Amino acid sequence: MRAMVLEKPKTPLALLDVPKPEPARGQLLVHVIACAVCRTDLHIIDGELSEPKLPLILGHQIVGHVDQLGENVTGFAIGDRVGVPWLGSTDGDCVYCRTSRENLCDRAKFTGYSIDGGYAEFTVADARFCFHLPENYNDLEVAPLLCAGLIGYRSYRKTGEARKLGLYGFGNAAHLISQIALHERREIFVFTRPGDNKTQDDARGMGAKWAGGSDEVPPDKLDAAIIFASVGPLVPAALRALAKGGAVVCGGIHMSDIPSFPYVDLWNERLVTSVANLTRRDGEEFFKLAPRVPVKTKVEIFSLENANSALEKFRTGDLSGTPVIRID
Repeated sequence: MRAMVLEKPKTPLALLDVPKPEPARGQLLVHVIACAVCRTDLHIIDGELSEPKLPLILGHQIVGHVDQLGENVTGFAIGDRVGVPWLGSTDGDCVYCRTSRENLCDRAKFTGYSIDGGYAEFTVADARFCFHLPENYNDLEVAPLLCAGLIGYRSYRKTGEARKLGLYGFGNAAHLISQIALHERREIFVFTRPGDNKTQDDARGMGAKWAGGSDEVPPDKLDAAIIFASVGPLVPAALRALAKGGAVVCGGIHMSDIPSFPYVDLWNERLVTSVANLTRRDGEEFFKLAPRVPVKTKVEIFSLENANSALEKFRTGDLSGTPVIRID
C-alpha cells in the first residue's frame, strides 16, 4: 500500500510502498478515506516530541471504513465508518486507567506517534479506542474533529463554568471550541499575534466580544483562558488577564519554555494546568454535542502525495481551512 513515511526527524515524508497491515486480536483494519493534519505532526517531524516510532506513518485524525475485523472485536461491522484518534490504546489496569484518567496511562500508545497512523491507504487500530462518527458530517468535514475538536473540548471542559473565556491563538481548535462556547452563551475574547487584523476580524465575525493582540489587555477580566498557541510567554500574559480564581489551560502537547513571573500574578487562587491527550469519554461527549451546536469545520484538501505541501502550508498558515489528506 502507499504511505507517506517519516524515516528520521527534520526530513520530508517519503512516499513509499509498504506492506498492508493485518489486524491483530481486538483490532480493526481500516481503509483510510481521509486524515486531517495536526500541529502535533509538525512537532514530531521537527523532533520536538523525541521518542516516535521510526520509521513512522504520521496522522491521528483518521476517517475510514472497517475493511476487516480482528478476533474478538465487538461493536463494529465491516463497512462501518470509524474515527481513529490520537489515543490509540492503554494498559487498562494502571492507577490512572482505574481512576478514569486513561489519558495519563504510562503505557499508552498514540496513533501516528508510537503506532502507525493515517497518512496511508490502510491502518490498524484498537477497536476499543475507535469512534462511530456522527452522520451529520461527511468524511472530510469530520476529520478535524478527531483531534482539534477532541483536545479542544477537553481543554474547554477544564474551564468549568467560566462565563468570560479567553482564547490565545485562533487556529483549528479555537475555531471549533468557540462555536460551543457561543452556543452555551459564554463571552469569548480572542488573542492573536499582534497586528493580525484579519484573524481578529474573523473572530469578531464569529461572535467574539473582543479580539486583539496577545500583547493587549482585554476590556474585562477573564474567568478562564485556553492557550492553543505553543508559546510559553503567553502563560504569564494570560494569568495577568484573569480574575481571581481563574484558570489558564494549556491545550497543546508541546510548548516553548514559560518565563518566570511574579507570584502576585498567580495569587488569589489562580491556576495553571495542562491538557494531556484525551479519554474515550471526551470523544463520546463531544460527538454527541458537536451535531447539536452544530460545530462546523472548514477544510482544504490535499492528496496523499502532497502531504509535505499540506504540512508546510500548515506551518506557515497559508491555508483557508484545516488541511485534510484525502486518500484516493
